[in-house]
Amino acid sequence: MGEAGSLGVGGPAIAIGAMALATYLCRVSGVLLMSRFRITPRLERALAALPGSIIAATVLPIALRSGADAFAGIAAGLVVMRLTRSEVAALLCGLAVVAAVRFLHAPA
Repeated sequence: MGEAGSLGVGGPAIAIGAMALATYLCRVSGVLLMSRFRITPRLERALAALPGSIIAATVLPIALRSGADAFAGIAAGLVVMRLTRSEVAALLCGLAVVAAVRFLHAPA
């Protein structure tokens, strides 16, 4: 046997293949499931709201643990996103604000 935690020679390839298969099956199952429903305006609005809801559900708990610097970064990112409609610009701005706030409040 190899070291503890070692995946062996083919282990990484098997893990990558399994993750690719899981991703594919998730996408295909979504398409197959949605093909059984008539997409009404109400359902379309609900589906359109999902990405924002998922991001909020992911980011908010982290921000609550991280404090005011995280909320400053989120606020800056939201403003930049609103102005530019660029996810990359919003992300970079938010990260820069968090880094700047942490740098300014770091003990000397």
